[in-house]
Amino acid sequence: MTSAMRQDLTCSICHEIFRDPVILPCSHNFCNKCLDGWWREKQIRECPICKSTSGRKHPLCNLALKNLCEAFLLERDPKASTESEPLCSLHSEKLKLFCLDHKKPVCVICRDSKKHTNHKFRPIDEAAQDHREELQKSLKPVQEKLKLFQQIKGNFVETAEHIKVQAQQTESQIKEQFKKLHQFLQEEEEARIKALREEEKQKTQKMKEKVDALIREITALSDTIRVTEKELRAEDISFLLNYKAAVERVQQRPLMDDPLVSGALIDVAKHLGSLTHNIWNKMKEKISYSPMILDPNTAHPDLALSEDLTSVSFREKKKLPDNPERFSHFPVVLSSKGFTSGSHSWDVEVGDSSGWIVGVAKESSTRKARPSIKSGLWAVFLCKGKYKTLSPTDPSSYLLVKKMQKIRVHLDWNKGKLSFSDPDTNTNIHSFSHTFTEKMFPLIGTWDPSVKILTVTSHDMAVC
Repeated sequence: MTSAMRQDLTCSICHEIFRDPVILPCSHNFCNKCLDGWWREKQIRECPICKSTSGRKHPLCNLALKNLCEAFLLERDPKASTESEPLCSLHSEKLKLFCLDHKKPVCVICRDSKKHTNHKFRPIDEAAQDHREELQKSLKPVQEKLKLFQQIKGNFVETAEHIKVQAQQTESQIKEQFKKLHQFLQEEEEARIKALREEEKQKTQKMKEKVDALIREITALSDTIRVTEKELRAEDISFLLNYKAAVERVQQRPLMDDPLVSGALIDVAKHLGSLTHNIWNKMKEKISYSPMILDPNTAHPDLALSEDLTSVSFREKKKLPDNPERFSHFPVVLSSKGFTSGSHSWDVEVGDSSGWIVGVAKESSTRKARPSIKSGLWAVFLCKGKYKTLSPTDPSSYLLVKKMQKIRVHLDWNKGKLSFSDPDTNTNIHSFSHTFTEKMFPLIGTWDPSVKILTVTSHDMAVC
């Protein structure tokens, strides 16, 4: 065979004699595996030689060229064909047919045997193409699942990074809160020790003054006693001459009352009595309590929560993990605590916000799509200057109310009643009646400035 003829039997990709050659619409031939690998790498079905695109995913087999290549290989090396292609284990013939009943390649002799009576057969290349297409169809869901898993893996990685950020921020806030508590306790300790030192100084000074006065009195008495005793030892005439003056001198030095005074000691009971309780009462004046704490893991990415988790404001969208608890379509956030019984109330300060929503949501409420009639939200909201209601059980309606700064929410889970009122005027705004069957979570949201859960005073906190 001439070099030109050999060139015609050579694949331009692997530069070897064709194996299972296929032909493209442009008439160029390639090994089936070579072309398939080329297309996977380039991700476009085009001819490697002329770059024309092919509309067929699986090109047609060039049987004539395949037979020429096999004949050439057999002529060049009689053993090459048997070594390169598997043969029938029963008849040592080429496997040119595919039994559709047994789902296995067979030779021509097998086709005529009793074992394959009335069976259906296809040429190897046709059967391979059909089964490749079938396998490709079966592979597609697996590929899609792999793509989904890769996306989920990316979400998991982002979630893990967010967990680190959350932990760092939370740790920082915990330290800051304890720093304030430590500072308060340190200042309180210093103030109480200062009061103790001041009392010690005052009472010590008072004792010093009494001791000094007593020393002066002792000195005077000692002088009187010394002079009087001297006159007692004098001669009778001299004694009698000075007797009157001596008596007056002694009588002018009256004895002091009991020098001990009450209240001279440190008032230990005042400084130590109920010390921790007194400090706690004073501490309550500096701290606040919120009946509702917002859960940042449910907050829409457009919302920012305050450090104490009691207020929420609108901001530019932030990248956050799309965890199942998070609202991704409606700018709201839930309380960290839900209710399955009892009666509960809380106040929300909406201030001058021109867009807000306040209410409750059931635990299974829709969080990843626009709230609909089945979303599980019971609320009142302000939008474009209009107050409206939202409920999965009642049609939405407008509310004829004046501008509100605060709104009170009262949920009676057992009685199935949710009411909204203006705490400043004690006026009822709207009420819902519904038989609640699952956990209900307080809900707030805003799309303009901020809204805030009002804290409880220290007096109310003591009652709680």
